[in-house]
Amino acid sequence: MSPSNPNVQNFGRFPNKEPELIELAPSILSADFAHLADQVRAASDGGGTVIHVDVMDGHFVPNITIGPPVVKSLRKATDLPLDCHLMIENPDQYIADFAQAGADWISVHQEACRHLDRTLHLIRSHDALAGVVINPATPVESLSEVLDIVDYVLVMSVNPGFGGQKFIPGALHKIRRLVEIRAQRKLKYRIEIDGGVSLDTVAEIVRAGAEILVAGNAVFGQGDPKTNAEKLLKAAGEAILQKA
Repeated sequence: MSPSNPNVQNFGRFPNKEPELIELAPSILSADFAHLADQVRAASDGGGTVIHVDVMDGHFVPNITIGPPVVKSLRKATDLPLDCHLMIENPDQYIADFAQAGADWISVHQEACRHLDRTLHLIRSHDALAGVVINPATPVESLSEVLDIVDYVLVMSVNPGFGGQKFIPGALHKIRRLVEIRAQRKLKYRIEIDGGVSLDTVAEIVRAGAEILVAGNAVFGQGDPKTNAEKLLKAAGEAILQKA
């Protein structure tokens, strides 16, 4: 990816993104890959502002999904930022490939990175936003030494590997803790959540403090992705008003 990438210029370090701004990141893991461009376009029309791409290697998680070639094709189909969530072993080997394919955001798992600080700086060196991910059993405190260098923290609210799983309520206290730490340390990372985001769970998720909502099955599972995205964002907005 070149430094002149317009998506990086517009979203690098999240300029003009207020903590309370809720964004929907439709996850293509649940989309119909035979009509991927159309599905992404529909979700975007419904209010999706980031496209979430789950990358799985069959080793770190028990599933295999996609690689840089699909990201490169997807880059041609949308102007929205591509949020590549690397659920893989040895992510350092592939960060450059995903960045060159068009990834604007790249997140790696705390559990997969032996040298997490170095990996996050590697992502930034490729002009992408750097995110760190924690699994349901990983405490927020394990991120203490990198929260000052990440652009976003992704909290897994299911065990990674498959879509359509049930939301794990314990993720809510992690979101609240990340909000507290951000305020205490005057940091600027944003908080993303992935897993089980639906009309039944979105209100408590945004009230806890999540700002970027990854939703796959709730957007692409049944019905029209545009309508589904609109309903999710409406429910999230109503929850924010109630919180205020």
